[in-house]
Amino acid sequence: MSRYDNLINGQWTAADSYSPNTNPSDLSDVIGEYAQGGAEDVQAAVAAAAAAFPAWSTSGIQARSDALDKIGTEILARKAELGELLAREEGKTLPEAIGEVGRAGQIFKFFAGECLRLSGETVPSVRPGIGVEITREPIGVVGLITPWNFPIAIPAWKIAPALAFGNCVVLKPADLVPGSAWALADIIHRSGIPAGVFNLVMGPGRVIGEALVNHADVAAISFTGSTGVGRGIAEACVKSGKKVQLEMGGKNPQIVLDDADLAQAVELSAQSGFYSTGQRCTASSRLIVTDKIYPAFIEALQARMAQIKVGDARAAGTDMGPVVSQAQLEQDLSYVEIAKAEGARLAAGGARVACHTGSGKQGFYMAPTLFVDTEAGMRINREEVFGPVASVIRVKDYEEALAVSNDTPFGLSAGIATTSLKHATHFKRHSQAGMVMVNLPTAGVDYHVPFGGRKGSSYGPREQGRYAQEFYTTVKTAYTLA
Repeated sequence: MSRYDNLINGQWTAADSYSPNTNPSDLSDVIGEYAQGGAEDVQAAVAAAAAAFPAWSTSGIQARSDALDKIGTEILARKAELGELLAREEGKTLPEAIGEVGRAGQIFKFFAGECLRLSGETVPSVRPGIGVEITREPIGVVGLITPWNFPIAIPAWKIAPALAFGNCVVLKPADLVPGSAWALADIIHRSGIPAGVFNLVMGPGRVIGEALVNHADVAAISFTGSTGVGRGIAEACVKSGKKVQLEMGGKNPQIVLDDADLAQAVELSAQSGFYSTGQRCTASSRLIVTDKIYPAFIEALQARMAQIKVGDARAAGTDMGPVVSQAQLEQDLSYVEIAKAEGARLAAGGARVACHTGSGKQGFYMAPTLFVDTEAGMRINREEVFGPVASVIRVKDYEEALAVSNDTPFGLSAGIATTSLKHATHFKRHSQAGMVMVNLPTAGVDYHVPFGGRKGSSYGPREQGRYAQEFYTTVKTAYTLA
């Protein structure tokens, strides 16, 4: 079986131990064994990054642009192959996986251009004869901690701007799905960037992540993952003076008003709630539906859910792949029991299922699950399940729908299905979310615009697009006497 090492200071570096990467669609399929690094590997990687930073941060912007463009070009050229790997290790359907790889390539292409577009300002001083220049500079060594649900896109949207603006990187990918991150690291390694500029250290978060967060030479941490872990990282970074960026949980609302196009509302709700097995921080798990359309919406959504084929992520005809792991499956099923105990009515799913192809493969398959007649205060409507589980809350009108949608500790993405320009316009302004969708799924965003939320969903500057410079650079003001 193939073994995959860490990348430290331009060299593939063996670890003391390795962990199998298992296909959640077929538990007999082991993709490979991936390094389980330790704190000493983090020390070596940070030292290499710190040593590489002076030259890289002052290098020509054309060289940085060329390197990122080369990375993006190879990712796009290999998107079918890399998509196959992603679907195999994470359980996302093959079309979704190929789409995610394409997005990663586009991100590197975008930031190849951003290398050349970073600008500053020259302004007059209030004092005669003095000039003022405002510029942006890289911040130093950046620790990137990424999750398992988007194993190539999220590393890409952190790595690309970090490198584009002249920083050096230590990446710690999710221990559950290291294959896509390793493949990306291999592409970056062969792009021609100097040794030490990019480093990959795989291993458990409680070891690698903690060592990164607490290292004195790491200037900033960008983290995507659970709310609890994110809060702990924020506290540690504030204490040590590190810059910190967090993307955490979501409990995203999808409002359906009486005047909505029913077929459109059902389709976007199904896509938001169940595609990618509901394992997206932007998934809609709270469907807030007004009185008059409620019965028809429930009936139509049940019919649509019955068409969703659950099975091997790489098999033709699969609409929804497996849950990523046994632990995640157990969490999803536990919330089914919690919802039942609270009085929610199970309208569809709620249990494990067999692969739709009848192959007999053993995987973490779960039926798309719907609860109806739920109350806003139930745990199923307050806590993030992170699986193919959605619940419906019945409300009387738009005003109540808006109030319920905002009644959450999270604020990442929110959607509304309506033909009313008045309500759509009001919702865009008054929704307490970082991203708002009108007659579109809440899951699915572009790579060249800012990504992030409010309240418990995000902390710090936005990710992606031109807004990424807010985190990956620091502002300098320089005065000159003429």
